[in-house]
Amino acid sequence: MRFRIAGGLFPGVFALVNGLAAEGILTSDDAQWVRETNDHANAAYRDPSSVVADCYDPIANPGARSWFKATAEELLTLTRGYLELLARYDVRWVEPRTDSPGRITYEDDVQVVAVPFVYPDGWPFRT
Repeated sequence: MRFRIAGGLFPGVFALVNGLAAEGILTSDDAQWVRETNDHANAAYRDPSSVVADCYDPIANPGARSWFKATAEELLTLTRGYLELLARYDVRWVEPRTDSPGRITYEDDVQVVAVPFVYPDGWPFRT
């Protein structure tokens, strides 16, 4: 399966897994697991755009991405299953980490949505 990377941006873990499901590549057991786990995650965790409608808006917040907080242990544990599924289908992924994800457009107890700092527009330091 090939994923298109729009504007040089990489899809997130959930987009990768949901892409495999949408393409019909998953085994029936894996497809069922994805449906059930997505349902659980959707019920347990808030969709940032349901609270702040424009948090991902490409004009107001270009490049905004969701980051999980290091303290979100249950969510990070849940995510491991998605990573294991990607590994089974030989889909590569990376785990970026940062203490400063950018200009925050949404925040709750487990995640933030942030626009990455882009020099010079978002550079937090002034000379």
